[in-house]
Amino acid sequence: MTTISSRAVLIDGEFRPATIRFEDGVIVEVADHTSGDQDYGDLNVLPGLVDTHVHVNQPGRTDWEGFATATAAALAGGSTTIVDMPLNSIPPTISVAALEVKRASASGEISCDVAFWGGIVPGSESEVKGLVAEGVCGFKVFLTDSGVPEFPPVDMATITDLHLDVPLLVHAEWPALIGESGSDYPSYLASRPPEAEAEAIRRLSELGGPVHILHVSSGDGVDAIAAGPSSMTGETCPHYLTFVDADVTGTEFKCAPPIRNEEHRAALWEALQMGTLGMVVSDHSPSPSTLKEGDFASAWGGVASVQLRLPATWHGAATRDIGLESVTHWLSAAPAALAGLGRTKGSIEVGKDADFAVFDPDGATTVSAETLLQRHPS
Repeated sequence: MTTISSRAVLIDGEFRPATIRFEDGVIVEVADHTSGDQDYGDLNVLPGLVDTHVHVNQPGRTDWEGFATATAAALAGGSTTIVDMPLNSIPPTISVAALEVKRASASGEISCDVAFWGGIVPGSESEVKGLVAEGVCGFKVFLTDSGVPEFPPVDMATITDLHLDVPLLVHAEWPALIGESGSDYPSYLASRPPEAEAEAIRRLSELGGPVHILHVSSGDGVDAIAAGPSSMTGETCPHYLTFVDADVTGTEFKCAPPIRNEEHRAALWEALQMGTLGMVVSDHSPSPSTLKEGDFASAWGGVASVQLRLPATWHGAATRDIGLESVTHWLSAAPAALAGLGRTKGSIEVGKDADFAVFDPDGATTVSAETLLQRHPS
């Protein structure tokens, strides 16, 4: 049996002194504070964070990112569990055979727990039942171009006919409202307006069933979720909470939907506090630096932040007098629940996995290529 202790362990939504005993990777006791095998003093002990939006890209595009580097970076950032997105790997995770290929590729490569989302593209609907039986956490779809040819978008009729018992995750931008981008950032920003996000969410609201809206970027999107059914949930990402359009100095900031202005950033923070958005995930979507070259019309759209999710979100929260208790919920319990992992992940309780993150809320994180463990740190 192993014990860890701290004078600031997050238990039942509040920090208190405690000692945690665990055996075979499972918590067996949460007791009053005594000195454990590892005593972290005044440092905060959090439940291991769960990042449900990570593009590992292996196999097929392992030169973009792989399981070894992605999971090492996740762990360094406090995430003890990630859920891999079904693209941009080749093959994408749209069939049982593709899932088996991905699991085999990950074997022996990972340093944190890994689960998988499935994907649905036109013609793959017959694979859904088998993928559920094989344990995928749910399914992702695009309503617009995904950026890779092997993962085309689906139409609303396909979504309506799915009738899933697991989460449906949607990249929600309405294709008819997306325009052509010019070479500079204002043009790219105008090509993917907030209304495209809001219109997609409004149409998804008409389905009535559970839908999770990925990477919400705008106040318009927040308002559409708030007006939708209670079964609709949403997430946002550190890059939308940290940066605004005036901060965008190059194509390394390009993502879809795009980073917007201060009004939209403020709306996202308010939505997290009000519960309209339930979680903050990385949408870690790296690529070789050569794919980020060029202009905003041609560069790959993706931000790599799996290692920085906690410090980036905490920095923004602390400046707004939001407690680490709330931040941890957004980064651990809520994503664990979305992916169906709440029975074993997301909180420090007897019977749950002994996954922890140790964090100094008063510390400083220096971001540099030398400290980032992802495949392409710059």
